[in-house]
Amino acid sequence: MATAAAPQEVGLKERFFRYFQHEVTALQEQMERLNNTSFTGGERSDAVDHCLAGIERLSHEVKDASSYIPAYDQRTYGEAIKALNEKLQGIRNTFAPPKKFQFKTARKNPSAISLSDAAELAQQNKLRVPGYQSDTSNSTSFAPTPLDKLSPTEEKTEQDLLINKNIQGVKQEDSEGTSAIHKPSFSNASSVTISYHNGLHIILPTSASHATSSGTVSNLRRCVVDLSPPTTNGGPFASLILKNIKDSLIVCGRVNGPIHITGVENSVIVISCRQYRMHGSKNVDVYLYCSSRPIIEDCEEIRFASLPETYSTPETSNTPNQYDQIDDFKWLKSEPSPHFNLLPTSEYIKEEVWRDVVPGGVSVSLNDILKAVTILQ
Repeated sequence: MATAAAPQEVGLKERFFRYFQHEVTALQEQMERLNNTSFTGGERSDAVDHCLAGIERLSHEVKDASSYIPAYDQRTYGEAIKALNEKLQGIRNTFAPPKKFQFKTARKNPSAISLSDAAELAQQNKLRVPGYQSDTSNSTSFAPTPLDKLSPTEEKTEQDLLINKNIQGVKQEDSEGTSAIHKPSFSNASSVTISYHNGLHIILPTSASHATSSGTVSNLRRCVVDLSPPTTNGGPFASLILKNIKDSLIVCGRVNGPIHITGVENSVIVISCRQYRMHGSKNVDVYLYCSSRPIIEDCEEIRFASLPETYSTPETSNTPNQYDQIDDFKWLKSEPSPHFNLLPTSEYIKEEVWRDVVPGGVSVSLNDILKAVTILQ
């Protein structure tokens, strides 16, 4: 007679299954975006590399979990990873079709299952994971890049951090030279990209509401970025990426889909989103509204708090906020994860700071804001 699985083993299998399904769906969504990614400046090549890295990482994680995942489940996971590789190769072939007389060497394994079959198996609970409910209707992702493998274009000097060709605007130093105001213009943009800045206060204007199909904020040092104005009365971001940010305050506004955060340190994030995913980050306070369970990986000293009233909307007021239901996918033990905790309410940043100080003004410098949100002492 088969021995019943130990409760802890069942818990590990369930958490890995949820993690795997999330990653597969995220990688599929990322691949579907490749056709809309610009090929200039190496952006499409970088996006393909992110997909490849994500598939490879997922394959390694299946191997690492082999000690508590049955052989049957491992084979199913392996077939799903194989299907991901085939899908990515097919998309890459549409970018650069094989030459007319080039022989095709890649052959599909007839025993491989398709991604749709893998998803169906999951939904039918073929992997025997109790209590799982799939919610991938609007999932998307950008596979994380390890901090020690940033591309050369992301390893900029302090002077380079002041340059960003994706933003057209006016930069003004204040009288003390300790902060700057940047007023970007996105009059002809379909998405928002804010990158390579040091010591700026950037406020996205309400006129950018048509550019919120997606957003990327990356490679910032000692900045305040407020993306909330165009999402307050206009449309929310479909998705948002924060990457390689230090000593900064990022007010993200509303994100209808996922936010993906990689390599953020010593910072404060304010966000209302459907899905929250954080990788490789340290010492970050997150003021959050999230309609699903937030996920972190390879993080340390992350503190979660509920969204300030200043940034609340009817949606955040009338639907449950799961900001305190965090899943740490790198902590598969029964004990609570040591990598995050909840911010005590006594340490919450006061509402008047969000309302009166963070927006800035003639008498409010960048350093004043960073001190008010406890980033600077």
